[in-house]
Amino acid sequence: MAIKRQCCSWCGMVSLVPLEAQSLHCPACRRFTMLQRNHNYGNANFTYATNQGYAGNVRPYTAIVYQSPPPPPSHVHGRKRALLCGITYKGHRQTLNGSINDVVCMKKLLVERFHFPASSILVLTEEEEDYYRIPTKRNIRNALRWLVQGCQSGDSLVFHYSGHGSQVRDRDGDERDGYDESLLPVDYDTEGRILDDEINATIVRPLPRGAMLHAIIDTCFSGTFLDLTNVCRLSRDAYYKWEDQRIPNSAFKGTSGGFAISITACDDHQNSGDTTAFTGTATGALTYSFVQTLQQGKRLTYGNLLTALHHRIGAGREAAGLTTNDSHALQEPQLSSSHKFDIHSKNFTL
Repeated sequence: MAIKRQCCSWCGMVSLVPLEAQSLHCPACRRFTMLQRNHNYGNANFTYATNQGYAGNVRPYTAIVYQSPPPPPSHVHGRKRALLCGITYKGHRQTLNGSINDVVCMKKLLVERFHFPASSILVLTEEEEDYYRIPTKRNIRNALRWLVQGCQSGDSLVFHYSGHGSQVRDRDGDERDGYDESLLPVDYDTEGRILDDEINATIVRPLPRGAMLHAIIDTCFSGTFLDLTNVCRLSRDAYYKWEDQRIPNSAFKGTSGGFAISITACDDHQNSGDTTAFTGTATGALTYSFVQTLQQGKRLTYGNLLTALHHRIGAGREAAGLTTNDSHALQEPQLSSSHKFDIHSKNFTL
């Protein structure tokens, strides 16, 4: 694989990265450098970094040589597969503290409670040493494709995301509120967001008959993060109704016969965040509540799970001193699905 030398714009250490790399994750200071155009110096390919500030001669360095890592595995590991993505945005203005903790907790739950093979769980965080496991836009896209590659009847897939989310103006007329939801990769400042339209097309539409996908999305504006066609509206008395999200003449948002369910931190117009209210350690309110509920409950219906998430998150926000009069206090976890079903009779399982 073609590689190039790249200086970290923060500490100056030079590393070797793939030629197509759009960012450098420095092994020394663990910060990110967004890459610009290439310059050739003799036989060496050297890329200046943003705010590098070098003029004339390149300062001496000791090259750190890495074996070029392979892309995410293309073969199927088994009947259970999971993609866990946690982004803290280290060095950004709005850094998150709990995202990597969320991924650690979720992986432990999948392995110990639901018997997912560790080899079938792909983790993307900024702390990964493997370049292809850093949650850049390109790597997240590749990982989403990996999740559903070769999927067949009987497979159980999980996508967990803990990081920033945002809304952008809907340009293709398939959103009832006029906004697309989006995922923010670590390099979103330069490479842009991943819209819910793309997430749906990548991991929902290809889902074959007999396969099951669960998405646990711990971010703001996440109610319809996967663009699933049905949203469950739950009352305080545990009564529910399904709200149809389809819009006439818009793109198909269903599966290829499979079943997709999304559990999200809040509604499309609400905020979520990480908190220390539960344990003193920063975690996402949804991820912590989800993991704790499933670890403590033996047999739960989707209705039981959704009700428990409401109660736990509400209690946590009260402990953090947020009142119902606070504009940021309202965080209502949501359930959406590719198919309507009775949430009080269908048991939750992964």
